[in-house]
Amino acid sequence: MKSYTVQANGIRQFVVEEGEGAPVILLHGFPETNYAWRHQIPVLSKQFRVIAPDLRGYGETDKPASGYDKRNMALDIRELMRELDIHKVALVGHDRGARVATRFAKDYPELVDRLVVMDNVPTRIVARDLNASIAKAYWFFLFHLVPDLPEALIAGREHIWLRHFFSDWTYDPSTISGEAFDTYVKSYQAPGAVRGAMADYRANAQDIAQDLEDAEIKIACPVMSLWGADFHAVGKLFDMASVWSEMADDVQAIAIEQCGHLPQEEQPEKVNQLLMNFLSSWRSV
Repeated sequence: MKSYTVQANGIRQFVVEEGEGAPVILLHGFPETNYAWRHQIPVLSKQFRVIAPDLRGYGETDKPASGYDKRNMALDIRELMRELDIHKVALVGHDRGARVATRFAKDYPELVDRLVVMDNVPTRIVARDLNASIAKAYWFFLFHLVPDLPEALIAGREHIWLRHFFSDWTYDPSTISGEAFDTYVKSYQAPGAVRGAMADYRANAQDIAQDLEDAEIKIACPVMSLWGADFHAVGKLFDMASVWSEMADDVQAIAIEQCGHLPQEEQPEKVNQLLMNFLSSWRSV
């Protein structure tokens, strides 16, 4: 696996890459980095050119003060593709990365052959359906919107903050432990890392406005939606098959048993098999 940086859309993006063939871009979510794909890259790269950037504000990618609306974060990926001379792609996104990937598929339909979204309810649907149960499950959406306070409270306590999410969001609370947990803690202890993640959430109002502009336009390419059957904030709270049939006509909707919010880390073998099956006929143009 090689790693490098690319200057694209005005920021320096950190990328890991492995393999040759049709390009597949993996977009991580919160509270993670491209390290989240460590179980997928070795498998997918046997057949594909796999590219996994750290998103704007995360990991080793730049963390500017602005530009976190999903249209601009999708542009980050578009410009990254341009720099890497990639003309069409299969996109795989988890959580926040799925939001970026969804916006990319809407804004650049001609550039996406197929789309995988993992454990994600689109932002406008969360906002539209918000009630007491959803607000309780999505408390962190609201907490992260508060200016400056989260950064002040989390500073020096990144391990406590992350331990909560990794324990509460997984079927087996010990899934992210040892080296994996230490790697994430180190990433979020870096200067600007917590602020970058908060900025991603603080673009919520812009993201909803962008989503409402083209809410009636369905995603054009085939979509596979995967989610953890046991996650209280997604699979147990939303009818995911209905959610994604609202987003696209050609949808495979699959719940992964004994799994919470992090399918690619909790059930990597199942996820890898599903990804390989869905991507098998993808050939670059």
